[in-house]
Amino acid sequence: MSDVFFVTGGAGFIGSNLVHHILETRPDARVVVYDALTYAGNLDNLEGVIDGKRCTFVEGDICNRARVLETLELERPRYVFHLAAESHVDRSIDGPGAFVQTNIVGTFEMLEASRAFAANLSNDDRGAFRFIHVSTDEVYGSLGTEGLFSETTPYAPNSPYAASKASSDHLTRAYHHTYGLPTVTTNCSNNYGPYQFPEKLIPLCLLNALEGKRLPVYGDGRNVRDWLFVGDHCEALLVAAERGTVGETYNIGSNNERTTLEMVHAICDELDSIRPRASGSYRDQIAFVTDRPGHDRRYAIDATKLERELGWRARTPFVQGMQTTVAWYLAHADWCERISNGVYRRERLGL
Repeated sequence: MSDVFFVTGGAGFIGSNLVHHILETRPDARVVVYDALTYAGNLDNLEGVIDGKRCTFVEGDICNRARVLETLELERPRYVFHLAAESHVDRSIDGPGAFVQTNIVGTFEMLEASRAFAANLSNDDRGAFRFIHVSTDEVYGSLGTEGLFSETTPYAPNSPYAASKASSDHLTRAYHHTYGLPTVTTNCSNNYGPYQFPEKLIPLCLLNALEGKRLPVYGDGRNVRDWLFVGDHCEALLVAAERGTVGETYNIGSNNERTTLEMVHAICDELDSIRPRASGSYRDQIAFVTDRPGHDRRYAIDATKLERELGWRARTPFVQGMQTTVAWYLAHADWCERISNGVYRRERLGL
């Protein structure tokens, strides 16, 4: 079986970064991008790489099992990376039904299609096949001021988004234990970097700052997240796929806790340095707004298992990651304009 990578959600934020990373680091690999191109999926994220040879695009819904299976049988991937998901907590508060459909039903259909595909492989090819389910640390709920999420932390999801991802994790586990599907699950902390849809904190604040708009900070701004540069995450996903133990779960984090307010300050300070306002600081635009319902206070990942067993550790220092991220958005103003094309105009969600 040749190294064909099948990436659902490959036109989204993490998915497109993974596609770029595979093509850059695996010269003999071929990538099949499978994406429904909903509001957060955009082929602009894959500009210059879809060539019909090393990288092929298939427009399709993960809830369409027949379409998925047809594509799997045609492309014959060794690795299925399942990243397609509704992923924004605020949107899950406004419309949880889409999260149930995509994240739970869609994962079920992906697992069924992958099970049918694997069943018809030769023994050697079946042994090499992997289904990598990409999930989130939000399934674990909220931490206090101390402690870290590990792979054995009990699930306690607090938002419709987190609950839908927890359900998809459980389905993936069940398909390994019941049917022998060779799965690997990863749970990552908050990602940041290029190609992130501007409903998320960093691109939202960055673009608002440049336009002189307020920078909304929920509640008191002291909610803590472990921030992971997306390039490091993509490296970890490949390590987990290629060297991870079938049936296992690996947490992916960078030991880089920051409050929301600290993140917004970092954005403002970087902009003050490289594109200063006519007067004052971008920090002057910060506005505290009503918190989201059920806002988890703190997440933090223990990635010791991934480091100990597979030798992976995040390599991007926070300052470098922020500089890279801010510089990318400043250099891609046209991308920002195209992706905010009327479907989403950076309005407040999740009230």
